[in-house]
Amino acid sequence: MNKKLPLSWAICLPLLLSATLSAQADTLSDIASRGQLNCGVYADVPPFSSPDPKTRQLVGMDVDLCQALAGQLGVKVNLMPVSVEARIAVLTTGRVDVLIANLAYTKSRAAQIQFSDPYYIAKEVLVVKSPNADKTPADFKGKRLSSTKGSTSEQSIRMAQAKPVTFQDTASAYLALQQNKSVGFVTNGMTATQLVNRAAADNIKLAMIKEPMALEPVAVGMKKGDEALLTKVNAGLMAMEQGGEIDRIWNRWLGPDTEYKMVREEKVQPLSELKFVPLE
Repeated sequence: MNKKLPLSWAICLPLLLSATLSAQADTLSDIASRGQLNCGVYADVPPFSSPDPKTRQLVGMDVDLCQALAGQLGVKVNLMPVSVEARIAVLTTGRVDVLIANLAYTKSRAAQIQFSDPYYIAKEVLVVKSPNADKTPADFKGKRLSSTKGSTSEQSIRMAQAKPVTFQDTASAYLALQQNKSVGFVTNGMTATQLVNRAAADNIKLAMIKEPMALEPVAVGMKKGDEALLTKVNAGLMAMEQGGEIDRIWNRWLGPDTEYKMVREEKVQPLSELKFVPLE
């Protein structure tokens, strides 16, 4: 049998709900009032954010993006180091306003936080021996492909209906390809580029399959309900894109003149318009 709420509760409940929603959506006002953006970045993951050996100050692509975004909001930046494991929790508990930590969109993360428009698209790519360079991921259906255990790379292998051969670390998964324990090795584009370039220097002929195994839009993370902040961050990212600032930051840390030798192909675009199959 259902019981009616007391009249006092019936009056107070809408007010409590309204207050809760206001608190959830008030981060932008908090940032403006304190004149500071609390930006979560990695504690030590180069080239995204890690201590400079000389100054011990955090430097990297994500650090520069935090500083640029704070400039768009008209406030100072306060860098707050986070670990890979705790970065989502630090955001959801309100210890940071935004998270810029090479954060890729996945279904599980989207259930916990909201994402800005992506500022680049990370790719899970397949590294193979050069005779297989002209193939596509579809050609490896049912084949053994290696990756690190529990990674998005492993997820992408399963999505392609191939057979994952997993290892605890990247080096072992890469070695599996060289030792013919797998016919391909799946990892993120940045790592793949490094490994292929290093192999070439040792006269080992490897190649990256052109078609990616999966797309991972990388964006700024925020708490759910912060719609005003989301709108402001998206506008800031677009202004940074149009002014060439994101390209300059990219080229400094990941571009053709760095050890990663990566070309930024996709620009800032609405997440809702991006055609991709999100990983779990």
